Amino acid sequence: MDTLGWDSCDVVLVTGDAYIDHPSFGMAVIGRVLEAQGFRVGIIAQPDWHSAEPFKCLGQPNLFWGVTAGNMDSMINHYTADRKIRTDDAYTPGNVAGKRPDRAALVYSQRCREAFKNVPVVLGGIEASLRRTAHYDYWSDKVRRSMVVDAKCDLLLFGNAERAIVEIAHRLAAREPVEHITNVRGTAFVRKPDGTAWFEWDSTQVDEPGRIEPKINPYHTTSEQAVHCQNTTQSIATYPYSMRLTGQNGIQLLPRDQTVIRLPGYEQVKSDPVLYAHASRVLHQETNPGNARALVQAHGEGVTAKDVWINPPPIPLTTAEMDDIFALPYARSPHPIYADKNGNFDADTKIPAWEMIRTSVILMRGCFGGCTFCSITEHEGKIIQNRSADSVIREIEEIRDKVKGFTGTISDLGGPTANMYRLGCKSVDIQTVCRKPSCVFPVVCKNLITDHTPLIQIYRRARTLAGIKKILIGSGVRYDLAVLHTDYVKELVQHHVGGYLKIAPEHTEPGPLSKMMKPGMGSYEKFKALFDKFSSEAGKTQYLIPYFIAAHPGTSDVDMLNLALWLKKNSLRLDQVQTFYPSPMTTATAMYHTGRNPLHKLHRHIEADDETVEVVRGDKRRRLHKAFLRYHDPKNWPLLREALQTMGRADLIGNGKHHLIPGQNKP
Repeated sequence: MDTLGWDSCDVVLVTGDAYIDHPSFGMAVIGRVLEAQGFRVGIIAQPDWHSAEPFKCLGQPNLFWGVTAGNMDSMINHYTADRKIRTDDAYTPGNVAGKRPDRAALVYSQRCREAFKNVPVVLGGIEASLRRTAHYDYWSDKVRRSMVVDAKCDLLLFGNAERAIVEIAHRLAAREPVEHITNVRGTAFVRKPDGTAWFEWDSTQVDEPGRIEPKINPYHTTSEQAVHCQNTTQSIATYPYSMRLTGQNGIQLLPRDQTVIRLPGYEQVKSDPVLYAHASRVLHQETNPGNARALVQAHGEGVTAKDVWINPPPIPLTTAEMDDIFALPYARSPHPIYADKNGNFDADTKIPAWEMIRTSVILMRGCFGGCTFCSITEHEGKIIQNRSADSVIREIEEIRDKVKGFTGTISDLGGPTANMYRLGCKSVDIQTVCRKPSCVFPVVCKNLITDHTPLIQIYRRARTLAGIKKILIGSGVRYDLAVLHTDYVKELVQHHVGGYLKIAPEHTEPGPLSKMMKPGMGSYEKFKALFDKFSSEAGKTQYLIPYFIAAHPGTSDVDMLNLALWLKKNSLRLDQVQTFYPSPMTTATAMYHTGRNPLHKLHRHIEADDETVEVVRGDKRRRLHKAFLRYHDPKNWPLLREALQTMGRADLIGNGKHHLIPGQNKP
């Protein structure tokens, strides 16, 4: 501030990560975007949260505080899937744990309010985004209130926040009171009920069995939705109305942009698993920016009652907007405060997250896979937001020319997935009305463009750049899409695999796969055959490394046994395995908490089309499922022997090749 001649900052951003000025880090992006709009931005990284004093170091912000826990949820950052405390933090210099509090977004918001109580607090980042409604909290094993309520923030931003934060900053700069800023997409806030401007629709009407309104079935295939649109008198893509039951008067037309859906309140969902699962189902139905309505959820009762209002999600960024964001003048390195006097980072100051992405390039945002255990879709949306090829190439050249110690290898060229670049619905009209949770489950939608040619062209253009020796693909390959474009698999395998390629079938059995919304093993086997074929043609010895999840909702002990037998049959011994982690807001977490399946209709009493979900609870059973993935580890044999005997599968215990684990008397 002294160097720049600033007497104050317009915006002060607070983050739980070390400050790295790179487009892979959300706080850097928000800071640079606001800077480009003419605002003076200060950043406080990993402040001591035990008092408000460290939050005063840059003085009082003129406009607002911007708060985030960081690139990673602080609870997942602190605890393993078994709720054990982690001893490291990849977003901290020296990989040191303990530099941010539990529920960091909440704590930072409170400290900002203590430091300068009259300055608006705007909360964002993935931790806040996934807690915008009442949500199941795995670490306390209970339903917690919306973070809007607990953090006492003025606004919570979810999803891609660049457009929202710019609008909010300009409106506050124009002296508009923050409590008047209630119409920005991708924001949540507390408001008093207002029956004059909004038509309220109870969420149980939205999901009531039977045709109560002329709208598409949310879980039809997209082609079925398109047929429905063609049979209506007006395209639903441009239909500006919602419908509502009005008793004896039948159906009443309501303006869609003035309709709000009331979810069951916090007091209801915290004590009623069926209503929790129902609220999760409706929330996920209202995620398409083209047709989503505002949501409201009561917190508290009587005179203390307040509503958490959640506006529709942000409109996806255009390619031009994405290019502008990635063209901002990032230093592409950690802040100099972490380096020695020569600008070097030693073992005590290196930041592992930075080391991992320092030579990687983001192609796109979003994911239409819809995996129920993943939060990408809830946060970034299912509509892919792409950069232009020229923008990507410019960034690769900048890495080559500016990143200290660059050896000629780009470590990744991808995003949330490796191969969804330029993929999307073939029709804007169909995309606008679609309510499918996934474009690729149970099969790849026939309306989805799956042509990987633009991605192949970027690969080829990038690897011919002077000074570029190798372009590796580190993001996850969606292999059910890849096998639809054999030329892409060939390009990937023969030019962009560094000996190993990791993909994530997650399981082999149809039960858990259906709850994950992941493809069956047929797609994996087809991809593996192509991988082996093209590796052989190139004269390369390369390996496909599959990832699997243990203890996911819907997984039985028999399912895990069958997975272990598949691993043994295929001579796979996994070193790194993961146990299902119930992160806030995901559909799989709703399954874990309620034992019901929100992917299907829900009723108070289980009916024919309802589905209960087997939930793996308790440390011992979760350890067992993880042990099946590492059947070859002697430490797991006692637990597996006991389980196999209980399951009536003692025939798998012995010293022969057909046995899963050895007997106790193995010499």
